[in-house]
Amino acid sequence: MARRIHRRKHPAVELNITAFMNLMVVLVPFLLMTAVFSHITILDLNLPAPGAKDVKQPKKPPYELRITIRKSMLVLSDNRIGLIQRILMKDKAHNFARLKETLKQVKARIPAHTNVTILAEQKTRYDDLIQAMDSARSFRTRLDGEWVYAELFPDISIGDAAK
Repeated sequence: MARRIHRRKHPAVELNITAFMNLMVVLVPFLLMTAVFSHITILDLNLPAPGAKDVKQPKKPPYELRITIRKSMLVLSDNRIGLIQRILMKDKAHNFARLKETLKQVKARIPAHTNVTILAEQKTRYDDLIQAMDSARSFRTRLDGEWVYAELFPDISIGDAAK
């Protein structure tokens, strides 16, 4: 007699994913909290419009503060009294700390003014331009026991320096 092999039919098994779901509930928030997100800072700059040379100038021009980045110094000036201060290089680098201190003094004289124009020579280093913008925008100070940023001249325009 031939033996018959009877195979047992196994009932359908349900997949238990409860443990996996518990793992995901814990793991996803942990990964989101520890993820490093890149921060992008955007500066709004006031650039001249194309063909701005043809624009009529008002009879009395508004106050204009200028920072000129030269190869060997920073020159702070305005359109009313002219030269405010020449800031010579310190240790073969521009002295942006001195620039910031001078800008604080200018801001104390004209607190409502928020515009500054940064003029750079053709071969000015990018880092020097960024440091000049950072120095002109704000400064850190202590207020009621906390460090805060105080506004100097946040409205920045850039351009080419005259030779």
